[in-house]
Formats: sequence, structure tokens, C-alpha cells
Amino acid sequence: MKSIPTGRAPLRSSLPFRLTGLWVGAVATLLAACSPYPPPPATRVDEVVDTIHGVAVPDPYRWLENRDAPDTRAWIDEQNAYAEQVVGQSSLRTHVEDRLRELMDTPSRPSPRREGDYQYFSLRRVGQDLPVIYRRPLPEDEEERRQLIDPSGEYEVVLDPHGASPENTTRYSIVAFSRDGELMIYNERDGGQDELKIRVRDLERAVDLPDSLPLSLYGSISFTDDQNGFYYVRRSREIGPRVMHHVLGTDIANDEMIFGEGYGPETFINVSQAANGRYLIFRVQHGWARTEVHYLDRRRGGPPTALAFHTDARFYTRFVDGELYMRTDFGADKNRLLAVDLANPAQENWREVIPEGEDLIENFALIDDRFYVTYLHDVSNQIKIFEKDGTPAGEIAVPEYRTASIRGGEDGEAFLTVSGYTTPRTVFRLDLETGERTVWDRQEIDWNAEGLVVEQVWRTSKDGTRAPMYVVHREDIELNGQNPTWLSGYGGFYSARKPGFSTTAALWLEMGGVYAVATLRGGSEYGESWHRDGMLENKQHVFDDFISAAEWLIDNGYTNPDKLAIQGGSNGGLLVGAALTQRPDLYRAVLCAFPDVDILRFPWYTTNNNAPALLEYGNSEIEEQFEAIRQYSPYQNVRERTSYPAVMFTTGDLDTRVPPLAARKMAARLQASTTSGYPVILRYHHKAGHAAGRGLSFSRRVVDSAMQITFVLQQLGVDVRLD
Repeated sequence: MKSIPTGRAPLRSSLPFRLTGLWVGAVATLLAACSPYPPPPATRVDEVVDTIHGVAVPDPYRWLENRDAPDTRAWIDEQNAYAEQVVGQSSLRTHVEDRLRELMDTPSRPSPRREGDYQYFSLRRVGQDLPVIYRRPLPEDEEERRQLIDPSGEYEVVLDPHGASPENTTRYSIVAFSRDGELMIYNERDGGQDELKIRVRDLERAVDLPDSLPLSLYGSISFTDDQNGFYYVRRSREIGPRVMHHVLGTDIANDEMIFGEGYGPETFINVSQAANGRYLIFRVQHGWARTEVHYLDRRRGGPPTALAFHTDARFYTRFVDGELYMRTDFGADKNRLLAVDLANPAQENWREVIPEGEDLIENFALIDDRFYVTYLHDVSNQIKIFEKDGTPAGEIAVPEYRTASIRGGEDGEAFLTVSGYTTPRTVFRLDLETGERTVWDRQEIDWNAEGLVVEQVWRTSKDGTRAPMYVVHREDIELNGQNPTWLSGYGGFYSARKPGFSTTAALWLEMGGVYAVATLRGGSEYGESWHRDGMLENKQHVFDDFISAAEWLIDNGYTNPDKLAIQGGSNGGLLVGAALTQRPDLYRAVLCAFPDVDILRFPWYTTNNNAPALLEYGNSEIEEQFEAIRQYSPYQNVRERTSYPAVMFTTGDLDTRVPPLAARKMAARLQASTTSGYPVILRYHHKAGHAAGRGLSFSRRVVDSAMQITFVLQQLGVDVRLD
């Protein structure tokens, strides 16, 4: 075995720079003379200043917002070359890439869905870049029909995306089937953009029908019960979402709008069918804190009926056994379950089935006339059982520090899925009468968790709020402050960061590192009040919570600022962007992926504007929200001549949810401002985006992930022992 140091040998660069007017980077370039890294490419500075609510806001890199301008494209190419120069090719990077491929390239075992005379499923075989849609004739044996698919079996190909685009960035996904199984709706996505195309395929003739939908944003899609058409939600960034009805064989331009008039681009709409198509249930989501529910009785006719309207609460609906069930925080911060008879839908007739408890109700399933309710207790799942009238009837045992979900199977059985930081996803088949559980499916990964421990610790944030954090490490860890540590979080959009297996975390732990995940306000972990305490004018609480997690790890001897890396993507990219600008002294390396880092200018973006996010972050056009945003928006808070940690940004042209222009500008500003001598790099791919696993092929995802891990190992000075 040999030990390979990850530090870089000194490099030199003769890149030119100008002190004033057009070019920037004097301080960073001068410091690079004593740095082991070359200076970044020179970047033009323009004198652009906005005045917002009487406040002057400089934006020296506004020109980088023009994605397709020749200057911007040349700059992106230079940044990609610089990123490769900084990380470099090495035996360490090769090892990380090879090991990551071993961890990620594992057989998938999809559960087939029965449609007509066939079973359909998507399967990515080991060594393939993309999943392929297959089918097999419906087995005659009932038990065989219920079995998982053999990943090495031979099946009929329905759609194979390999070769459909030069870099294998095009993929197909099953959306819906007609009731007789003869037609399939599927979507086609190129790269990581949210926009996609909708196709209708005649499965017996193996041809697509003319009834396809053009590239756009789409929501829920399903065939009508009579199989003569389908419902779909088309969402415009300028107008908003609309529920449409298409009749097969007719021109898409003549599709009927059946719901959505008047709703703007800050909303989402979901439509579902119930009672064999009699009811259409419309759920309107205003950001991530308020929803409306309407329904249309197609038998009676007339306009839709408002069920939950102008109520400052969130509703999740499901139609089961003739009743509409709503999981809601209406009158219950941590949710309760209500039942509604659509024949008597007035609010005074709503029936509470399961009341609010001490823990968050996260989901429910009705299996064999009992409710199986999934709770979130201190960021770990528990499953409790209730009779249909709400009487408690026991629970399903779930190990601590796990994420769990349950679904029904055949009569008398259910399937329990469990995962954790050291336990890959495992599906158990439960006998509901005896409680016996057997392993139904297990994610097969060549990784050993022996000697690792998961602990949950508590720390106190700036305003005194207590919050937990998961810390995973070897059981023989020395609390000497010298452990390389990877800290991540999210904190927003009512999304909980729960325990789950990560190949990145597995590799990091395998190399002797500490892996930590901080629970932050803005998520759903402790109810709607916890969410709202981290949104709009309260967004700074999220960053304070994260900073307190870093301080706890340092104060308790796990690591020190030279050994601490932070990582986040999307809203998590905003998180680490704010953390590095507010407390650059706390971290040595930062991974910031597909990030929202120019929140102040967000309302004025003309492309890729994700309007619903303004209801979570706030809107700078509103003066009181502007005051809060300008205090934390990372791009505006980069300070000149400041010692910043090493930073790696990742984004791409096809991120149509979080504008990539913000990462471009942020990278340029940090490169010009940092005095630490540590590199600030940008990894940029023209097809990368938010959707479909960033929209890249499996092989490219491995390469990109390996580059990020290698960057952190280098910056933290980790000596990796290789066979």
C-alpha cells in the first residue's frame, strides 16, 4: 500500500490582467505567485449599478448573464479548462472515480407494473448509461407476477434512449397507460432541463401517435377513464399552470382548458382522477406553504367546487374507498388526517380521522382497512397503525435513525422500505397478521459499514433554537480536531433531510472522514412553524443554524476549519453560499452545486425564472423583503480582499429551475475578491440541469462526482491510502 498526498505541486501561469476598467483580479493574481495554484482566467468588469428602493447595488458581472454571447461562451470554456488545471489528473482522482463507479454501478431491481397483457418497467443494466423501458408477457403464475425483475434477464425493448443524443443525455420515462394497456404516455427529456416533451405510443404497433405535446413544463398527466383522451397540466413561466383535456386524434391547439384560469406563474396545479373518473381533484400549490383544493363532479356537470380555499394551510389529497382524505396542517402545525364526503363537502362536515400528535405526520397508507401512518420523530421515521375510525392499533418497528415508508401488497401483506446512512435501501415483505418480515429486495453495494457509528447530536443556534445533527464516523475516532469532515444541509421548501444511503458519503467514510448532516429551519422536520421560521424574512435563521453546526463540530473536537468542507445543492447551494460569505473563516472547502446565489436580482431574471421560489425566498420588489434579502444574498455579500475558502461551483446551461447565470457571476466575483490563494473553480456542462439526475449520463455523473470529491480531498490535505 502507498500513501498519496493530495496537495498540488506549485504551478505558474502567465495569464494577463488589468487593474482597472475592463479586467479584474490583481489581488488574487499577485497572491497566486505564492500559491500552489494558478490564477483564474481574467474576467471583465463592467460598471453596472442598480438602484433598488433607494439602495445602490453594484453588479459588475452582469454581462455574464447573457449565456449565448461569444464572450460568455469563451469565459465558460476558460473556466472549465481552469477547473481541470486546478484538480488535475492523478492517481487519486482515478482511484476515486473507479471506486465511485463500483459503488454506483449496481444492479437495479424494478417492480414491474401490470398493463394489459404485459408487465412494464425501466431498467438500467450494469455498465449502461441510461435506463431502458422494457416489457415482458404477463406470467401465468400469480407468484411469479409479483416477483421483482431479474436485472440480467432478457426482455422486449419498448424504448431505448441510448444513441438518441451524442452524449446520451436524452432519456425516456413512463408516465401513464390507458386502461386496456394498449397506449402508453411517456416523456422525453434532453439533459437536465425541467421542460420536456410528451409522447403517446401505440404499444402493439410500436409507433408514436400524432398526439404529442411540445417542449414545455408539464404536471400530472393521465388517460381519461373512457381512454379517448388524457388530462394534463401545462405550466407557463409567464402565464401560469392550466389543466387541459386532449381528445386523441384531434389537434393539440384545440385542447379544452378545464381548470386554472387566473392562476399565475407562482403556482403549481396537480390534477387526479377519482371514482373511475367521476371526480377530478385539483390541488393548487402557492409556493410551499399554502394550497387550495377544488373538485369537479363530471357526472353532475357545472363548474369546479372549492373545497379548501383562501386557507393559510397546506393540503395533500388522496381518494380512498369513496372518500377524499386530506393530510393537512390546517389547525394542526404537525398535520392531521381529515376525511371528506364529496356528497357533503362543507367544512363543518369534515371528519378528523387521526389528530395531530407530538410528531409530524409525513404520510399514510390504507392497507387492509387500517391506516399505516408514517411519522417523523426527531428526523427519523416511525410507523403507527390505526383502525379506520382512528383508534390506535400498534406500530411497525423501524430501527432508529432510519427513513422508512410502507405500501400495500396483496391481501394480508405490505412492503416496508428502510434506509439509513450505513444501510442501503432494503425492502421487507410483511405478513400483517403474524408480523413476520422477510427481505424482498436489497440494494447490493460492495461496501462495509463495520466499525461505523451513527449518532445524533444537538446544538444551539444563534437565537437559542436547538436543532439536531447526524454525525457518522468510525467508532474509534479520536476527537483531536484533525478529522476531515464533510458537512451538508438544505433548510428550505418544507423538505426534510432524513437519513439515507449516499455513495458519496460511503466513499468519504471509507476514506476515514466524518460525515455530518445538519437539521435546519425551513424544512418540515418539526412542522409548519419550523418551516416558516426559515423562510422569507426569517431565512437568515437557516444560515445561523448551519453555522452553529460547523461550530459544534469544531468545538467538540471532530475537526477544525482547515479540515472542514461544506456541501449543498440548489437551495442547499444558497445555504453554503451564504455560509461561506458570512463565515469564511470556518471552512477550508466548499462544494456549491446548481445554486441560488443571487436572490436579490431573482425577480428580474428574464430566463429560467422560477417564480414560485419567490414565495419561499422573498421578493426584492417588496421593500421589507428586499432589506432581509440584501443582508444574505451571497453574490452581493462577497467582500473584496477577503480570505475565502476553496470553492467549486457546478452548474450547466439546461438548469431551467435555478438560473446558472448566478453561479457564473458568483464564481467570477469570488475569484476576483479572495486573498487566500485557494482556488475558486467552476465546472460547467452545457446539458446539465436540475432534473433527471442533473440530466447527464451515468458515466458522466461518475466523472463529475469524482472530480468534486477529489477537489475536497486535495483542499483538506487528506492522505488517501490506496492498494
